[in-house]
Amino acid sequence: MTQIASYASDPRKSRGRRFDEGRAENGGSVRGPRDDFQRDRDRIIHSISFRRLRHKTQVFVAPDGDHFRVRLTHSLEVAQIGRTIARSLGLNEDLTEALCLAHDIGHPPFGHAGEDALEEALADHGGFDHNAHTIRTLTKLERPYPRWDGLNLTWEMLEGLAKHNGPVSEPTWAMAEANAAMDLDLGSWPSLEAQIAAVADDIAYDNHDIDDGIRAGLLSIDQLLALPFIAERWSDICTRFPDIERDRLVPELIRDQIGLMVNDVIETTVQRIKETGVETADDVRKAGRMIGGFSDDMAVKERTLKTFMYANLYNHPEQMAAADKARVVVADLVTAYRDKPDLMAEGWAATLPSAEPDRIRHIADFMAGMTDRYASNSHAQIFGVNND
Repeated sequence: MTQIASYASDPRKSRGRRFDEGRAENGGSVRGPRDDFQRDRDRIIHSISFRRLRHKTQVFVAPDGDHFRVRLTHSLEVAQIGRTIARSLGLNEDLTEALCLAHDIGHPPFGHAGEDALEEALADHGGFDHNAHTIRTLTKLERPYPRWDGLNLTWEMLEGLAKHNGPVSEPTWAMAEANAAMDLDLGSWPSLEAQIAAVADDIAYDNHDIDDGIRAGLLSIDQLLALPFIAERWSDICTRFPDIERDRLVPELIRDQIGLMVNDVIETTVQRIKETGVETADDVRKAGRMIGGFSDDMAVKERTLKTFMYANLYNHPEQMAAADKARVVVADLVTAYRDKPDLMAEGWAATLPSAEPDRIRHIADFMAGMTDRYASNSHAQIFGVNND
């Protein structure tokens, strides 16, 4: 195992898995050379829900162009950034990578539009949250093993997924359910690996969504130059490459921005580790604050960029129109499955509970697992409408 810092998560000190997997001759797994966090990462990669991210919305609903990002490619990019930061800080790269790869598994079709529709459908039954549904998917809905439901991930993996953005004071029903099965200490701060996974997600989508927005023609460099810190980077790039056309310089801008943010996170986190004096992973959980993240100055710039992206890309009229259609598709399907359960896939229809709230939650589980394409095709088959 690569040497790691004392405050990193150590698989040899893991709090374990919910189910004892035992020895291979007694029905357990063949362990081989991998440690527990490496096995968690590999279980995510081999899961059905991870493969489905290939056809789930990142920015653009059911994108036709092969060059646009989807949830799967976004997750891979987050993992690359997370590994880089984790290695620089002496953290556990395997746990960081596993958290990055898994963080969006709970997203339903059509991104936040689909989530809004499911949240409305479950409003009287505990609501819907993609982060909590990630854990529900990985602890209950995935079923590759004969003796238990879920992937039987380590405590550190589930804890990181539950609270990578900080302590959870008001867990949704799905989060509370997972916590009851395996106490995730929701009131404490997450591991540094989870904190880095969260900021790697921000870095990836802040910058790669710019790339996709420009490629789609919904954003322009001239719009971005209204942001002083973007304008400064662009000026420097144009000075370095005075003879290159603008379009060829956009990837350079994205790389520069990612590099600046990554370096800022590394420098800031090293400083906060010194300030807080944390020496162990449990010290990190008791630190009373996030340690891994942006400096105050970069945090302001990052929030400014997010505000710009909402105003100019995420809330662009074309995007809003697509989101409205997506919400209708999801809402229509929920209604259809409630009225005629046999319309669901055979295995799901056969196991539909008879009473609420389990009934609507079962339908939401089925819906959340859909890809954009599957949801659109199902809607067209039931309602005779093509939603492309």
